[in-house]
Amino acid sequence: MSYIKHRSDESLEDYLETILSLQNKHGQVRSIDIANEMNFSKPSVSVAMKNLREKNYITMAADGYITLTESGKKRAESVMERHTLLSDWLISIGVSKETALADACKVEHDLSEESFEAIKKEIRSR
Repeated sequence: MSYIKHRSDESLEDYLETILSLQNKHGQVRSIDIANEMNFSKPSVSVAMKNLREKNYITMAADGYITLTESGKKRAESVMERHTLLSDWLISIGVSKETALADACKVEHDLSEESFEAIKKEIRSR
């Protein structure tokens, strides 16, 4: 069985991870912050935020501030855990930080849960 997610799932996960990262850094997040962080246009981010609201991953206050819902936060934390663990591991085996971060971003979306858990177990047993 193939475990390749649809491209829209990758994009959704990238947005959620970015929102969580910005919330951790700055507390509050607006669409412009996401656009600046991801180097995307404001209209692209606006469409993505509409999609995330419709999927109940975020709420948006009247003043434009974005908050992850419980399900949005859970998914964002899962993606961030994958990204952090994979990039740290790649760096530890000699991959440059820039390459490790880029590769982890690619792998985090397509790696099955079974493989990720096995890799996590192996890394933590060292």
